[in-house]
Amino acid sequence: MGKLLTRVTLPGVLAQIRHVTPVRPDAAEGLTARVYAQAGRDFGMLAPPIVLHSPAPEPLAAAWGILRESLLAAGTVERSVKEAVATAVSAANTCPYCVDVHRATMDGLVAGGPAREIADARAEAIADPALRRVAAWALARGTRAGAAGHAPPEPPERTRELAAVAVTFQYLNRMVNVFLGESLLPPQVPRRARGPLMRMFGLVMRPAARRAAAPGASLVLLPPAPLPADLAWAEGTAFIAGAFARAAAAMDRAGRHSVPEPVRELVTAELSAWDGEPPGPSRAWAGAAVSALPPGLRPAGRLALLTAKASYQIDPSVVADFRAETPGDRALVELTSWASFAAARRVGAWLRTTTPSPSP
Repeated sequence: MGKLLTRVTLPGVLAQIRHVTPVRPDAAEGLTARVYAQAGRDFGMLAPPIVLHSPAPEPLAAAWGILRESLLAAGTVERSVKEAVATAVSAANTCPYCVDVHRATMDGLVAGGPAREIADARAEAIADPALRRVAAWALARGTRAGAAGHAPPEPPERTRELAAVAVTFQYLNRMVNVFLGESLLPPQVPRRARGPLMRMFGLVMRPAARRAAAPGASLVLLPPAPLPADLAWAEGTAFIAGAFARAAAAMDRAGRHSVPEPVRELVTAELSAWDGEPPGPSRAWAGAAVSALPPGLRPAGRLALLTAKASYQIDPSVVADFRAETPGDRALVELTSWASFAAARRVGAWLRTTTPSPSP
C-alpha cells in the first residue's frame, strides 16, 4: 500500500516543495534511499515534510527518525492521542499545513472526535477530560510560562511519548513553514472542496495510522550518540532517547558544516534568553539582532533566527538573500534544520514529564 500511495502522490509531493529540488525516489542512493524505503513502508507515503530534507541526507534521517519513533512507533499512547498533540502544537506554532494533515488523520482515526476543537486551539471545548488535559498541555507548552503552568497530563512513560511528539513537531513545523505552503492541497482547489478532500485524505491514511510500527527501526540509520542534557526528558524510553540522541548529533554536524560559527553563537545566545513568546509582528527584531554580524553573514543569521523563533515570518526574499551568499540546496536545508532543532530543543528543555514530589 505504501509503494502504491507513494507512486500516486509523488508528483504532487515534489511540486509542493519550494526553495530546493528534492531527490526523486528513483534517484535516491545510500542513506536517502534507506530513509525513503522506511518512510514509504511505515508512514504510508513519502510525506512532503520528510522529502523536503532530501538534499541533506543526515538531517533527512534525523527528521525521519524522530517522527517515526515519536508518532508511528508502538508504545503506551494511542496514535489518535499522538495526533491530537501534533495538531495542537502545530496550531500553536501557526503551521496551517501540519494542522490540516494531522487534524485530518485524527478525524480518520476517530470519526466525530475533537480534532476541530484542537485545531482551533479550544481545548476547553473537548468533552473527554483526559484528552482535554493532553490538548491543553500541548497547546501551552511552546512557551516557558505555558510549560511551567501545565502539569504532565499522563503518567511518566506516557508523557515521554507525548513529549517526543511535541518536540518533533516543534521541529517539523518550522521546516514546513519554510519549505511548504499552507495546505497539503494545491491553492487552486476550490474552498468548498477542501474539507471533503482532507476528510478523504484522513480515510486514505487510516490503515497506515492504525498499524503501529515496531519501535526502534530507524535507529540503524544514524550512528549511536550520547543523549544531551537538554534532551533528558527522553530518558527512560530507549527508542525515543536513541532517536533524539542521534538526531541531535546529526543536526550538530549539519550546523558545523553549513552554519558559520558566529551565526551559531548568535542563535544560541538568542535562544538562551528566549521564553517562547512571538518576538514581534514584524521582522525588525531579527535585523537588529544580526546587525553585529559581518555583512556577508547577516543573511544566514537572519534566516537562522527567523527559522528558530518565527518561521511563519519567512518569505522568499529571506531565502533569496541567503542563497545569494550561500548557494546550494544542502546548505539551505542544513542551516534551517539546525536552527529548527535548536529551537525545538530549547522548548523541550522546559518540559516536565513527571510531577514533582511534595516538599516534606
